[in-house]
Amino acid sequence: MKNGLKKNLTVRLLHYVRPYAGFVVGTVIFSLLYVAFVLLGPVLYGKAIDAMIGPEQVDFPTVYRMVGGFGICVLLAFVSQKLMGNCVNSLCYRLIRDLRRDAFESLTASRIRYIDSHAQGDVMARVVNDVDIVSDGLLQGVSQLFTGVMTILATLGVMFFINYIVALVVVVLTPLSLFVAAFITKRTFKSFSRQVKVQGKLAAHVKEMIGGQKTVILFNEEENSCKKFEEIDAHLYQIGWRAQYFSALTNPSTRFVNAVIYAFVGVLGAVFCILSNGGELVLGALVLSGFTPGMLSVFLSYANQYTKPFNEVSNVVTQMQNAFASAARVFEVIDEPGEDLSGTQHIGKVRGDIRIENATFSYSPEQKLIEGLNVDIPAGSKVAIVGPTGCGKTTLINLLMRFYDLQSGRITVDGIDVRDIPLDEYRKMFGMVLQESFLAEETVAWNIAYGNERASREQIEAAAKAAYCDYFIRNMEHGYDTVLTGNVSVSQGERQLLCIARVMLADPPMLILDEATSNIDTMTEMRIQKAFHKIMRGRTSFIVAHRLSTILDADLILVMNQGSVIEQGTHAQLMDRRGFYYRLYNSQFAK
Repeated sequence: MKNGLKKNLTVRLLHYVRPYAGFVVGTVIFSLLYVAFVLLGPVLYGKAIDAMIGPEQVDFPTVYRMVGGFGICVLLAFVSQKLMGNCVNSLCYRLIRDLRRDAFESLTASRIRYIDSHAQGDVMARVVNDVDIVSDGLLQGVSQLFTGVMTILATLGVMFFINYIVALVVVVLTPLSLFVAAFITKRTFKSFSRQVKVQGKLAAHVKEMIGGQKTVILFNEEENSCKKFEEIDAHLYQIGWRAQYFSALTNPSTRFVNAVIYAFVGVLGAVFCILSNGGELVLGALVLSGFTPGMLSVFLSYANQYTKPFNEVSNVVTQMQNAFASAARVFEVIDEPGEDLSGTQHIGKVRGDIRIENATFSYSPEQKLIEGLNVDIPAGSKVAIVGPTGCGKTTLINLLMRFYDLQSGRITVDGIDVRDIPLDEYRKMFGMVLQESFLAEETVAWNIAYGNERASREQIEAAAKAAYCDYFIRNMEHGYDTVLTGNVSVSQGERQLLCIARVMLADPPMLILDEATSNIDTMTEMRIQKAFHKIMRGRTSFIVAHRLSTILDADLILVMNQGSVIEQGTHAQLMDRRGFYYRLYNSQFAK
């Protein structure tokens, strides 16, 4: 990862940490206390050793005091470490909450284009898995990094105070450990970045297979599905193995170097201890204070403590590399521009006059779809949109709902450009029933009242009756209070009826029905059509239909082909022209 990008990610993560500065201060204070008590312990038991092996008899009072003090230091170090861990965990989980909240809010406000162009499993992996990796790798890693650095500096200072020659030897040899750690960890980030991407790809494939399991089984594609999974999983294994292999090399490599340093310090310190024999040691022009066995034990303990943090720091660097890779993916979601909700024009009471003027739109510059589209729809019209698959019917609906915006041209409602109307206000003008039904794991009543939380139970039940779903709702175990989980059997047709009831309860000024009765039996469809006739009366309505027999009474039929409206008129007018619609209609009734 480039240094500029890392710096930017660090600044952004610090922005999330800033509100919880108290936990950061607590972490620093308890880390310092922990380091102080850890460093004080060896001094106490070193003095206890000297009190036991001195030239005179054992000084038991001193031994007891030193051992008691050592025990207190161990206890206080444990308490400090525990409190430091509590501060780190509190900070960690709050960061997880804030990152995940912002990522989810960004997703809910993002443009449909982003959702359509990214695999859902990959997006889910970013919000769930990558946020956890950021938290574990950065916050817990940073706490270990801070404690390790403080331990290194404090230990180094004490060692120089005891014997600066041996301390210099340790300082000279230590860069070997740092060089080994830096050499290995520098090569791990690329593998970790590829690993999280492949993890997202694997999650996307699993979600697709679970969501389409019936189709997979129907076409006997289980083997191919497993084969694709194994291919992605094998790729993940190769990348993960490489990342973990280099990561795993860091700790044993640095430990080996540190063991060499420890052994060298032990030999050199023992030589000084023997030569000094409790008194001053003269080496040419250098005069060193006495080096006792107790001081040697202290020095060896410090040498071990001095080198040990380098192992932790090297591991932390690896974790942070992984965390930065995940943070980049999370912030990509957070940074996704949301929809423009601004607008200064307010319609008030909606009549429903809609005009599309010279509209041009395409999902990608390479593939043109709608060009120069012009349509004039009077208020209260029942408009049917028909045409072959891929002609642009759903695209036109997406443009009407402003799921996508035009590249050129404009759409007006009651003479006002829809881009000048606040988006939330504009979308409330429409009620929409899609071929794919969305129901949350909530009660039946909650799903019907979705978007209209103030609706009373009587209004909910009235809408359900109008949509002919009251009878099967009452047959459920808890009626309208039944929670729609995986254990509750609801057919596709029943799900669609519940969505129709939702729109009837919302009672919007304009309607969009995109194959709204595609999963409903013929008898129920006839009843629903009657209900739709009532709710459409006086409302501008758009009906996307493949079965042309259902739109014969439409006030206006828009016939689309290759992104353009090639014919428009009533059913009778279009049949008289004997054009594209005439052939399309007759093809459905050909014998």
